[in-house]
Amino acid sequence: MDARQGRPVARAGEVFTTFLKLGLTSFGGPIAHLGYFRDELVLRRRWIDEARYAEIVALCQFLPGPASSQVGFCLGLLRGGPLGALAAWTAFTLPSAILLVLFAYGAASAGGPVETGILHGLKLVAVAVVAQAVYGMAKTLTPDRQRAGIALAAVLIVTFLASAFGQVIAIALGAAGGLLLCRQAGMATVGHLSVPISRRFGAGCLVVFFALLIAAPLWAAVSGSADVILFDAFYRSGALVFGGGHVVLPLLKAEIVDKGWLSNDVFLAGYGAAQAVPGPLFTFAAYLGAAIGQMTGDLASAAVAVIAIFLPGLLLVTGALPFWESVRRREDAQAAMRGANAAVVGILGAALYNPVWTSAVLSPADFAFVLAGFLGLTMWKLPPWVVVIALPLAALGIGFL
Repeated sequence: MDARQGRPVARAGEVFTTFLKLGLTSFGGPIAHLGYFRDELVLRRRWIDEARYAEIVALCQFLPGPASSQVGFCLGLLRGGPLGALAAWTAFTLPSAILLVLFAYGAASAGGPVETGILHGLKLVAVAVVAQAVYGMAKTLTPDRQRAGIALAAVLIVTFLASAFGQVIAIALGAAGGLLLCRQAGMATVGHLSVPISRRFGAGCLVVFFALLIAAPLWAAVSGSADVILFDAFYRSGALVFGGGHVVLPLLKAEIVDKGWLSNDVFLAGYGAAQAVPGPLFTFAAYLGAAIGQMTGDLASAAVAVIAIFLPGLLLVTGALPFWESVRRREDAQAAMRGANAAVVGILGAALYNPVWTSAVLSPADFAFVLAGFLGLTMWKLPPWVVVIALPLAALGIGFL
């Protein structure tokens, strides 16, 4: 049924309760989230058919941003209009954001051997999870010599230009390399997507996306406001994430750790904790915002960080929806995205070494624990929460021996 039929408020309420259930139970990362959405909304509730669902997934994987959150936002939009879209995002995001804010406040009071051991274990979790992401993405996104070469070039670029600027250059050059080298095997197209958004409205969202990307750093420099500076850092990070939520790690590290806002240990402990909660990985921003807010006395920092990191992806997908049907068939656009995605693998691979590995793996026992966690995730298909519990307990046990 079209989203414009029925009562918008009632539809938005239905969307909120449905996505709240998903936000409380959807463990396992973005790929798992897409499976949960399909089971609940395509197969059980029949909000949308398979062909249209596949089309939405294709669009959200094509764009930068948190793919599973963008898919949920689109499904809420189709079901309940703009109110439904907002309800879907809020309900899916809120549970994990609240849990990570609570963890940030709990971690701030940690200082004894137990707390130290648990935080070190969470850093080991981050190593295993990022290694799994690099391994899985490399198999999918660098299956040939051309894309493997683009990934290697990206590693070299971000190694010698260790900043967010270096990552932007790597992605841009990756897209250019894709245009030259990755025109083979066009992307399959399926179905036809009809959306309740005009091209004028979509174009307006794209204008807002680029206006904020340009104006936020200028506004931050002029105003000096802590909240504006925070918004700018998280907005730019959210705007540049190609290839999944784990790619936000090096972007946020450049914005948060390299600028001295938080220590690398605090940063990685929160990233490890983010693996233990349901919902989108981007809610890691809630932890970072809360941790920064404790230092500055700003209670709004967590909310500012969460809104800023999700906003660019939601603006992009809303702006792209009316134009997707024609753009998706262009081979040059598909080739550029193949190259950009290969560059993302290189960026994440570089981040796996520094800062993730170098700051967490400090002994042979640490290496053994990380290897066990990696094999558990990749070979034995353990749920991430099992690894999140097991590695801190193992690190804690070693600490007491």
